[in-house]
Amino acid sequence: MRSPALILTAVLAASLTSGVAGCVDPTPPPEPPGLRTPPPAEGVPGEVETVIDGDTLVVSGRRVRLIGIDTPELARDGRPADCYAAQASARTTSLLPRRTAVLLVADVEPTDRFGRTLAGMLVNAELVREGYATTLTIPPNVRLADLLVDLQRQARVAGRGLWGACAMA
Repeated sequence: MRSPALILTAVLAASLTSGVAGCVDPTPPPEPPGLRTPPPAEGVPGEVETVIDGDTLVVSGRRVRLIGIDTPELARDGRPADCYAAQASARTTSLLPRRTAVLLVADVEPTDRFGRTLAGMLVNAELVREGYATTLTIPPNVRLADLLVDLQRQARVAGRGLWGACAMA
């Protein structure tokens, strides 16, 4: 039996012109309690090349932004890193190591204002559940919004991840 991290590594949802990631294995293991999966969708297979930060990665040559979440920012352009940025980036890397097979599936908008493919992933849900990310809902891409808000509430109440380590309003 695969560990929960490996299960979530294989379960990816993304929005492309035809692109949310789903499990390549047609018989995925049961979900952890409280994790509701959006309905399955058709998509385009891809492979993780690299994780750029906690909510951005490269899949088969496409820069992908995880939809519905926001992780703390790494240091760049002379600005210091946000609290918990390194941990969030490391967790995304552990959930989606190089060469992980994923399925890119469309939501409403294919890209964000920076040209990144928008991706809604069940890995997104795990990052929020564990306290590595907060929710960021930008309509019309709301497929995972209810799930992510619920998981964020649970993480905040439990003081998981950044909710216990950082000064959060």
